[in-house]
Amino acid sequence: MSKCMVKLHCQIGLRQLLSDQRYSKANLVAIVILSRGNCGLSKCITVYMVSMAIADLLVMIIHVIVRQIFSFHFPYSLLSYTAVCKFIGHMENITLHTSVWLTVSFTFDRFIAICCGKFKTKYCTVRTGAMVIIAVTVFFCLENIPFYFAYEPVRIINNVSWGCRSRVDFFISTAGIAFSCLQSILVPWLPLALILLLNCLTARRILATSGVRRRLRSHKGGNQSDPEMENRRKSIILLFTISGSFILLWLTVAVSYLLTRSKRYNGDYSAPRYIATESGHALMYLSSCINTCIYAVTQTKFRKELMELLKSPWTFIMTLVKKNVKYNQRFETRIRNMS
Repeated sequence: MSKCMVKLHCQIGLRQLLSDQRYSKANLVAIVILSRGNCGLSKCITVYMVSMAIADLLVMIIHVIVRQIFSFHFPYSLLSYTAVCKFIGHMENITLHTSVWLTVSFTFDRFIAICCGKFKTKYCTVRTGAMVIIAVTVFFCLENIPFYFAYEPVRIINNVSWGCRSRVDFFISTAGIAFSCLQSILVPWLPLALILLLNCLTARRILATSGVRRRLRSHKGGNQSDPEMENRRKSIILLFTISGSFILLWLTVAVSYLLTRSKRYNGDYSAPRYIATESGHALMYLSSCINTCIYAVTQTKFRKELMELLKSPWTFIMTLVKKNVKYNQRFETRIRNMS
């Protein structure tokens, strides 16, 4: 590869890195704000949202920054060792699957809270939320262990294994076929179906409850605002925007995977199948950094906390300046009194 091409790849990688760092910082800001617990959300919702933000941050770091940028633009670095490559691939699956299924868990939690009042007090708690998050993480750590046996070194130089490539004998075996089928079911088809189903059931229950409550209030002659319905409305907007954005951003990669998983591109980067697949992956990664924007748009208190967080450095600087001014004034006053 010529020096010009190397320079071009490095410049592209640097621009991608700076862009993805901005997305990672957005997720980090969301984690900090939500962890403070001042957004007017219940503790159970906050636990799920913090875990989702952490999982999305890990997806951006491992999938985009490490794999798409560092591994691609620095092909002969430590990341190219077979052991490291397998570990990165293992972590890619874990973080992506965990991020997806935490969204499903959050949707299910809201479904229980709205549609199943008898189980709300038992299920919609911080302890249950933490147990669900831990269970999801542990399950996908164990479920992706076969990934280590699915790849082999590309080449061995001086007894050092480099690169990763698929083992044909593994993927044509019964275990390999079962593993591939399980992977495709767990992500993305089953999550998409569950989220769509749960949202439909939740929306139906909300419409029915809202209609009954509206009729009762009209019979009582009350035209004033309903705080309970207002809080429920904000919670539903948050749920539907998160779930809806997930469905829209994952739909392209789901359809393209279904149509092209058995196809080979043969280096034709202008092929429609290749463009559709790469576009789907880009939208899939975008879904890991859009939740922060959703929180800012739908939650008033989140916006206030965000503004306070952005103002805090300047507030700290102004406080130091004011203290310095007061100290100088006192010092000048003492000098005058002494004179």
